[in-house]
Amino acid sequence: MNFAQRLMNRLKSNQSDPNRNHKGIANEASGPKSTSITEQHQSEPRHRMRPNRKHEGSGRNMSSVKYANKHHSANSAIPHADSPTPKPGLSLTPRPEDSWRDYPSANLTPKRLLAILREADAGSLASAMQLYEEMEEKDPHLYAVANTRRLALTGLEWTVRPDPHAEGQSMALAQQVADYCRKVLTTLDSFDDALQHLSLATGRNIAVAELVWEEGAEGLTLADVVPVDFTRLTFDDLDDLRILTADEPINGIEPPHGKFIIHTPQSATGHPTRGGLLRVTALVYLAKNLALKDWMIFAEVFGMPVRIARYEPSASPEEKRELLKMLESLGANAAGVFSRAVDLQIIETKRGTAGPPYERLIEFINREISKAWLGQTLTTDTSGARGTFAASNVHEQVRRDVLADDLRKEARTIRRDLLTPLTRFRFGADAPVPQFVRRVRRTHTAGELADLLGTAVNDLGFRVPADWAHESLGIPRAAETATVLPGKRNTE
Repeated sequence: MNFAQRLMNRLKSNQSDPNRNHKGIANEASGPKSTSITEQHQSEPRHRMRPNRKHEGSGRNMSSVKYANKHHSANSAIPHADSPTPKPGLSLTPRPEDSWRDYPSANLTPKRLLAILREADAGSLASAMQLYEEMEEKDPHLYAVANTRRLALTGLEWTVRPDPHAEGQSMALAQQVADYCRKVLTTLDSFDDALQHLSLATGRNIAVAELVWEEGAEGLTLADVVPVDFTRLTFDDLDDLRILTADEPINGIEPPHGKFIIHTPQSATGHPTRGGLLRVTALVYLAKNLALKDWMIFAEVFGMPVRIARYEPSASPEEKRELLKMLESLGANAAGVFSRAVDLQIIETKRGTAGPPYERLIEFINREISKAWLGQTLTTDTSGARGTFAASNVHEQVRRDVLADDLRKEARTIRRDLLTPLTRFRFGADAPVPQFVRRVRRTHTAGELADLLGTAVNDLGFRVPADWAHESLGIPRAAETATVLPGKRNTE
């Protein structure tokens, strides 16, 4: 039973209102259903299919899938004072169908890949999100570069700083708001997991987390941040994001303001599902998958010597079949029993100097994947490279530029969808909203750091904490009774 049939049966069993109209559910067919990907998702009860249409002159920036445009002004991260207050508690309860998978990458072909991407353009993201998940599971190189891109962001420590634009008396309030938000987020064990989930938007171009509020003596307080499963996301006819719930499992609900964090980092003018790096690398992933499959077939056919056995003309058909069976087992077991009358010959496969093209093709595809995700190749692919140390430094700089862009987009989303409602519910709509900042670690050698400390302390007069200097240099602090090395400063 496939995903659509299981969900259809579940909807029938849970349906209590016979007059309820579920748009987009196909009528039951008496005959067997087609297994093609297009027909399967046309009857998919979770999402609606709509005809292809052009976004002529749209000129829309889908940086938050029109979510921010509905609840935020264009030049301010603070919502209007009359914005609705979200309901306390968790609105998206877990469903059994959240763990169902159709495994669209099995026997993936260019035609099927095109159908999956067109379904995503039409608003049905289920197959595309499942495909993206399997792509990372099945391709070690893709998983490595994707994880490198995400860990470069999520591996940094974060903090909450006051609004730098606060002036006058509001500076004290800005500091108070930042301290409050920092305290709330650090006490949430699930916040780091939510940040990990939001970082997946780099490949999928969208990730959503639900804010769970609870009522307290001083109003709404943040109790939890829960990642939203990608199979719950869909888009309507106007490309507005909808989230599937138990009450609306087909059309979904519009994300209420202050209830969800919606992260779309690789936003571009046009359809919101485009721009994700997993979609960019989907075609080369398919080419690599097909090349690897052909390479395995080639190795199986030409990796073993050809076995030839000549039999006497008087051999019976039964003896011929038995001889063929022995030859087949000889290839796998490298052992066989033959009569002295059998002329057995083993012919080694000739190996050319160039070899099959599969390895070179796969290496080329891996380099293209690295360029898409990291902007360069020398930090991941060094086999056969002719790059110099200076070139690798240039590539590392490109990687830092990519990280800086990810930091800006993450900080913008967290400030807009999390810190803004957290501030408004506690301090009011006019309170300055703090900023979400990650601390970028700068790598220095011990010699460079020592020179930097000498300049900072002796020439510029900076007050550098001794504990930080010992930790950065990797030198433990000596005890009072310990014997220390004499230096110029100690002997003067």
